[in-house]
Amino acid sequence: MTEELDNLHEEPITIRLATAEDATSLAKLRYSFRSSLDQTNEDETKFVQRCDRWMRERLREDCGWRCWIAEQSHIPVGNVWVQLIEKIPNPVAEAECHAYLTNFYISERARGKGVGTRMLMKVLEWCETQDVQTVILWPTQQSRTLYERQGFSVRTDLLGLIIEEWTNRRGS
Repeated sequence: MTEELDNLHEEPITIRLATAEDATSLAKLRYSFRSSLDQTNEDETKFVQRCDRWMRERLREDCGWRCWIAEQSHIPVGNVWVQLIEKIPNPVAEAECHAYLTNFYISERARGKGVGTRMLMKVLEWCETQDVQTVILWPTQQSRTLYERQGFSVRTDLLGLIIEEWTNRRGS
């Protein structure tokens, strides 16, 4: 499942489903993404090794995770991960899965070229085929407009709780 994006002055960017062989490259992208948002507390080499193992396991076909990778000249420039969350069977006409979208990252060199929009479309089209009811995510301030252009919105029928805050409030 590869899509080429037209680019007049550069090599085209392709988007495809990731495989276990992509785990090391994806782990490096993860480090680039998260280290750009906050100070790290783990050495890059150790993190990439740990994350590589985790990603290899989740990129198996029988796992509930999927990842799309964007590449330019075979160099990873972006990725997005999705996990299916099963719902308890329901006797009414309602989809029985949610999707958790995470780790959506496009490198600086590939931003502003439509790569993020194309990747998000791939994810949403896949969610349609999986009978997903709702896609949930935690956006960065920078990514909010990308999601809003596709119809994402702040919901009044979804609540969340950060356990660390709850624990601190209880004094435990």
